[in-house]
Amino acid sequence: MLDVKMVRSNPDQVREGLRRRGAPTSSLDEFLAVEEQRRALTTEVEAMRAERKRASEAIGARRKAGEDAAAEMAATRELGDRIKGREAELSASEARLHELLLSIPNIPLADVPEGGEDDSVVLREVGERSSFDFEPKDHVDLGVALDVIDIERAAKVSGARFAYLKGDLVLLELALVRYGFDIVMAKGFRPVLPPVLVREEAMYGTGFFPTDEQSIYRTTDGDCLVGTSEVPLAGLHMDEFLEADTLPLRYAGFSSCFRREAGAAGKDTRGILRVHQFDKLEMFSFCLPEQAEGEHELIRSVEEEVLQGLEIPYRVVAIAAGDLGAPAAKKYDCEAWMPGQQRYREVTSCSNCTDYQARRLNCRYRAEKGPRFVYTLNGTTIAVGRTIIAIMENHQRADGTITVPEALRRYVGKDSIEG
Repeated sequence: MLDVKMVRSNPDQVREGLRRRGAPTSSLDEFLAVEEQRRALTTEVEAMRAERKRASEAIGARRKAGEDAAAEMAATRELGDRIKGREAELSASEARLHELLLSIPNIPLADVPEGGEDDSVVLREVGERSSFDFEPKDHVDLGVALDVIDIERAAKVSGARFAYLKGDLVLLELALVRYGFDIVMAKGFRPVLPPVLVREEAMYGTGFFPTDEQSIYRTTDGDCLVGTSEVPLAGLHMDEFLEADTLPLRYAGFSSCFRREAGAAGKDTRGILRVHQFDKLEMFSFCLPEQAEGEHELIRSVEEEVLQGLEIPYRVVAIAAGDLGAPAAKKYDCEAWMPGQQRYREVTSCSNCTDYQARRLNCRYRAEKGPRFVYTLNGTTIAVGRTIIAIMENHQRADGTITVPEALRRYVGKDSIEG
């Protein structure tokens, strides 16, 4: 959520931020109109309350003097009724302002590329794209041949966009998780196994509601299954004061994640690239504003260290303003080369959300000039399913088996995936 004082005093800055995102300005326009109405109502209500106070004092004086004050009392009751009506209008205006503020996305930082999805900037490519002296297969053909991925039976049990992982692929997943934890713990991230069922407040607090509500699974009670452990990690310090000298606070959360993939009909339906249930190891940082840029670079460097250790060719992409999620002010993606698809695909991302989430979550720290909101950042250490795809396709052999990257062998307990 943006600072309401900033929106009120610098609407042109917000309007420019929305233009860069390619987002409509209707919420901002309505916000400014309702805010003007709220301020007028506030002035009117305060004046009426002052008038009622003076009238009550006058009634008391007349009674003390033994004079009849019936007419004045009737007028004061009528004034009280009018005040109640205006107070109701004021409350409605304040509620609407809050709704509108929740719908306005974060303002992109100055160095974020202009444009939309096709305008993101490739910063660098790392590693040579894998080459083979045979025709490479994609992860589905490899997985079916080894009987380590079963999509057909998963469809019978759960429907489309689900899969069973079996055999050596299960060992590979568990190895990836431990490998990722070892790397992030060495960087000061504390391991967490968070809840994956959260209340609406946590979804609004992280900025996924109301913009991404269509992608979330809900229970009959209205609670939500998270699409990323960013949500429960961000909520860890909701409504809390943090001490400045303890920041940054870094967490690494592993969880299953659930997404409806609304709007993705017919897109990436093959295999386990885009599924409804997947596992992910996520980094999250609470920090001081002046620490945010360094934390963002740290998180990105961890993502790169993971991919380099797995011997996966990748590229780093600075995401354009029009392709940012609502909470993010700046974002990097790491895209792995997928030989079976002959293209780069996103496997990790990391975002600087400035104080946008902290304002919604009411997470602050004590500063010399009073309480201030922390900055929050998040990044994927390992999106397990997509990383498995990258390993399978980049480390496949002519006989259909898959070489386990050296960094994982002590966790997997073997050198190859054979079934």
